[in-house]
Amino acid sequence: MTSPAVPRASGGAGRGARRGDLSRTALTALAPAVWGTTYVVTTELLPPGHPLFGGLLRALPAGLIALAITRTLPRGAWWGKAAVLGVLNIGLLFPLLFVAAERLPGGVAATLAATQPLVVALLAVPVLHERLSARRLIWGLVGATGVGLVVIGPNAAFDGVGLVAGLAGAAAMAFGVTLTRRWGRPADIGPTAFAGWQLTAGGLFLLPLTILGEGPPPEIGPTAALGYLWLGLVGGLITFVLWFRGVTTLPLTSVAVLGLFSPLVAAVLGAALLGQTLGPVQLLGFALSLAAIVAGQLPEPTRSPTSVSHPTQERTPR
Repeated sequence: MTSPAVPRASGGAGRGARRGDLSRTALTALAPAVWGTTYVVTTELLPPGHPLFGGLLRALPAGLIALAITRTLPRGAWWGKAAVLGVLNIGLLFPLLFVAAERLPGGVAATLAATQPLVVALLAVPVLHERLSARRLIWGLVGATGVGLVVIGPNAAFDGVGLVAGLAGAAAMAFGVTLTRRWGRPADIGPTAFAGWQLTAGGLFLLPLTILGEGPPPEIGPTAALGYLWLGLVGGLITFVLWFRGVTTLPLTSVAVLGLFSPLVAAVLGAALLGQTLGPVQLLGFALSLAAIVAGQLPEPTRSPTSVSHPTQERTPR
């Protein structure tokens, strides 16, 4: 009598889980979409020449606000883990993004950032002990190519320091995301506290570097204040809460490929606000990038009947 009920219960749970995954994916995708505003905000609103200060204001105040809200500090080994993740995901990423945005055209900087899914696919082998997936590599390459078609114009300039900063930023975040997936987050800790730990750690890492490297802060007028407020509260606190929630509950590759939304949003804003044009080549790039994002949400083909449970296990924080 009970066995017929098991499939119905499992099916309902499965549909509920799929709906839950879809909503988490949509919320997680908001983070890179908002990060796509970084390029236009940096170039149009912020004072130039202060990438460390920009990263500091984006990280430390948001982290302290999250800690004040949650009143939760790391315990045990998580002091060290939070510090490592904070440096990779925040402390190194933010200034590198600002340097790339200042020294390169937004399209070139965005394309370098779009290589992150490729790096994640490679890092998943030694860090997560997963098989090297040709499917992930191919779609990662398709996504980066699509972004390149969208945002790189014929007159793009290539600054050496900017190129290194862009690639290093993509590598730092890819490594941070992969380690976040490996370590998960403590079972009794919510995403706001988890993001607060990392934002605070990243901000504290940037504080002495900013003082030594840039000296006194720049003069902040109303326009710059608005830019820093947007990047700190919305582009920092809110989006990183959503992002780390997704990283610890969704398949890693699915989350990584969502980062392609960032350069696509940057391109749309460039067309809408800066008078940049989107022709047939750019539209083809959009199609390729969106195809890569959709393909990244599909589960890996199962190799045997015993591997059917892997997606569920992957969504469970470790």
